[in-house]
Amino acid sequence: MSAEATCDRTRLRVRVSGAVQGVGFRPYVYGLAMRYGLAGFVINGPEGVIIEVEGRRASEFVAALPLEAPSLARIDHICVRETVALAAKDFSIGTSEVGKLSTQIVADAAVCPQCLGELFDPENRHYLYPFISCCHCGPRYTIAERLPYDRRNTVMSAFSLCAACAADYADPASRRFHAEAIACPACGPRLSHGISAIVAAIAGGQIVAIKGLGGYQLLCDARNQDAVQRLRRRKLRLQKPLAVMVDSIERVGEIAEANAAELTLLESIARPIVLLPSRNNLAPAIAPGLSRVGVMLPVAPLHHLIFHAFRSPEARAGSGPVIVVTSANLCGEPLLIDNAQALRRLKGVADLVVTHDRDILTRADDSVLSVVAGRAQFIRRARGYVPEPIRLAKSVPPVLAVGGALKSTVTVTRDDQAFVSQHIGDLNTTEGIRAFEKTIRHLTSSLDVEPVAVAHDLHPDMASTRFAEANGRALVAVQHHHAHAAAVIAEHGHVGPALALVLDGHGFGSEGGNWGGELLLCEGTRFRRIGHLAPLQMPGGDRAAREPWRMASAVLHGLGRGNEIGQRFAAHRQAGGLSDLLDQPGGTTTTSAGRLFDAAAALLGIANLQSYDGEAAMKLEALVRQTAILEAGWTIDGGVLSLSALFSRLIADDIDVAGGAGLFHGTFAAACVDWVTRSARATGVKTVVLSGGCFLNAVLADKIPRGCSNAGLTALVPQRLPPNDGGLSLGQAWIAALQIAQQSPARGAAA
Repeated sequence: MSAEATCDRTRLRVRVSGAVQGVGFRPYVYGLAMRYGLAGFVINGPEGVIIEVEGRRASEFVAALPLEAPSLARIDHICVRETVALAAKDFSIGTSEVGKLSTQIVADAAVCPQCLGELFDPENRHYLYPFISCCHCGPRYTIAERLPYDRRNTVMSAFSLCAACAADYADPASRRFHAEAIACPACGPRLSHGISAIVAAIAGGQIVAIKGLGGYQLLCDARNQDAVQRLRRRKLRLQKPLAVMVDSIERVGEIAEANAAELTLLESIARPIVLLPSRNNLAPAIAPGLSRVGVMLPVAPLHHLIFHAFRSPEARAGSGPVIVVTSANLCGEPLLIDNAQALRRLKGVADLVVTHDRDILTRADDSVLSVVAGRAQFIRRARGYVPEPIRLAKSVPPVLAVGGALKSTVTVTRDDQAFVSQHIGDLNTTEGIRAFEKTIRHLTSSLDVEPVAVAHDLHPDMASTRFAEANGRALVAVQHHHAHAAAVIAEHGHVGPALALVLDGHGFGSEGGNWGGELLLCEGTRFRRIGHLAPLQMPGGDRAAREPWRMASAVLHGLGRGNEIGQRFAAHRQAGGLSDLLDQPGGTTTTSAGRLFDAAAALLGIANLQSYDGEAAMKLEALVRQTAILEAGWTIDGGVLSLSALFSRLIADDIDVAGGAGLFHGTFAAACVDWVTRSARATGVKTVVLSGGCFLNAVLADKIPRGCSNAGLTALVPQRLPPNDGGLSLGQAWIAALQIAQQSPARGAAA
């Protein structure tokens, strides 16, 4: 294309950094240059997108550049300098430059409205094609091997473009101009089975595995109790809640209550699972004992095609389907992404396995969020959000942080950005550790980062700690709860001292021991433990975390009512001798907030055992109708918070289960606010960080920040990462990077 002739030979070189590759940015620049009659070029480069424009309106072009950028783009910086005019007459998209990378791949995006319209247009060549995409939607992070984000660096390099797709790819007027995932039925990936076979299987009560954007998913009819129970038995997921999918935002209200913020989150381009109050009209096995259900809208074209087929005259009559959509893996193992492995591992789990020949390079589970006090809160951060970086308060040395053992993530820092990986899962299986190691290789490689150190948890027996020790780089050990606090401090860019209330299930203490309900004073790379929950015995050690009745027994023993243990928990044969065990000195103790929730749940008869992490606490929360505060329900002595009075009330004969759940939540939240405000007065520190897995509890996540704010404190909560161990690696990375920068000031200043 030729630009307008001009007597002004001003030529500007523009470097745009941020999330600007794989989002249609070069086609956008091309169109903008044509509008302003400019010559030059645009290319992908190691630092983002590089543009040279020459002509009379070059300055106007630069001013307009950020105003109409593609929806998936994020511009961090625009650097402009004048260069030598070349009397150029054309504007083109050139070959990508290579070099040291400082740009990034963007997250996968749900199918856009334009592609959706074409998907169901019989006159369009993409009609009913399950891999339709364009510059504004489709896979990105999960199919990219490296940067720059060109087709040759993605799995799509295996598919040669047909004449029609090649024409679209080269046409500046096309929405698929330089869309790297472009494909059609003539040249692109193909499903192993037709949509009709998928729909027939689901309608017939069978379980179907399909290959989604970030990995395989298991589908079944969410209204068919037998099908859901069968899925649970085969997947070895006996109680943990399952997410469901409906075909449109209008259908959400049929199965759940949703406010405007929740509906907006559901419809966002990331298409996460959102926890909503359930209307309890699905199979009871979807979320047993819970009051909320995870709901999502279709993400990939394949999802839309399945629902479309259900609406056809040949499909089952009645109301539209609600489909269970859960990760295709056995309990505790990582998400499956490989075709051969899926066919082998899902034999006996799925009645039908639907593969396709577009590879997935990076697994990414569905993200899970809830809306608490009007703000979105991550429960699991993965597809649709990763690898969007966290902006740090300053540039730091490059480090790798390997997280914990559960809900694992890893973090890599680069300059003033921290890249937190997608949710990896638990590191208690060989497959989980392999996925963890693969994620590290991909993240460091795609970001072109060579870490100078590895940060890890203090616990010596974690698989992540062992990996760090074998890595050959400098090591920085970070205490678990300090890392939780530092993650929020890093996310908010907070500078200066902060109190940190960290409430979770377990973390290795600074000198050993089992921590979990901690009040810390943090500043820079250091922290001081200024308070904790009153220690409680853990009869049976780690077994007590899986059997809440044991924690309830410890509470009874502490209240001088150990003689009631055998009667209250007669169903457990070890209960009779537990009081004698608790009398013996030297047993394991914990300050864990999570174990207090377990104890309360067991004492109220809600859950004596739990099959997944947090089950007892979640079922306890589900029973809260309204909260109440037992004014004499706690004591604070020397920084130690005790809830003995509250537990005495919970075991009274005149309290019902729902009332007890409300009393426990209300009192615990009020006690925490009192604890923090007293410490703020004593220390003079007015900023409080709130983190740890217990803040996934919607009652605590609402009442404690609100109470702190009402007391005149500034409460910082996790917003872009989960409060649980999914955010741990960011805190480790921030502490380690600051330590290294302090040890090598010149390097830190230059980073």
